[in-house]
Amino acid sequence: MKYPNGKKFEDKKAPEKKTTRGILNAGNRGMNFEADINQSNEYYNANNICLITKRPTPINIVKVDYSRGAIITNAYFEKQSTTDYNGVYKSRYIDFEAKNTKNRTSFPLANIPPQQIDHLKRVINHGGIAFFLIQFESLLKVYLIDASYVIKFYEEGDRKSIPIDVIEKEGIEIEQGLNPRLNYIKAVEEKYFK
Repeated sequence: MKYPNGKKFEDKKAPEKKTTRGILNAGNRGMNFEADINQSNEYYNANNICLITKRPTPINIVKVDYSRGAIITNAYFEKQSTTDYNGVYKSRYIDFEAKNTKNRTSFPLANIPPQQIDHLKRVINHGGIAFFLIQFESLLKVYLIDASYVIKFYEEGDRKSIPIDVIEKEGIEIEQGLNPRLNYIKAVEEKYFK
């Protein structure tokens, strides 16, 4: 807006607009979801409900810059990772993968690498509990779905994704709250212990 004197109006008190563009990208899309799971696991551990931990990605460090406080400057993945989380609940081994999608209508199977399918098959063959936690980010919903169902869909399905209505039918929606943030153990109890 210009005033009669030809000068543009500048509000010196108006705060600068901060944008999140550039901060939110595909690389950190699932980080809030992972933080919610980690907070839930801390709650479960502190209350002696179960012991579930995040599995670290195996890396081999090649070079470290000690001049700036031991910063890794060169590293590579030793091997392909398997799943995100594992642990024990009621004397049963649990292993699961957390996946996030912005898709509103289905979960793309391309989000699952083959080594995760192979790993979860082995967990099931040894009597462990294996599942996926799938967050539909735009719907603000999280579901637990048994790994054997996803594996069957992955290997035998004629689609490249699992429709949301199938996930709603076959899976269990996870309660979201404060403590724990994602009460997925309630869904584990319902699915595997009743």
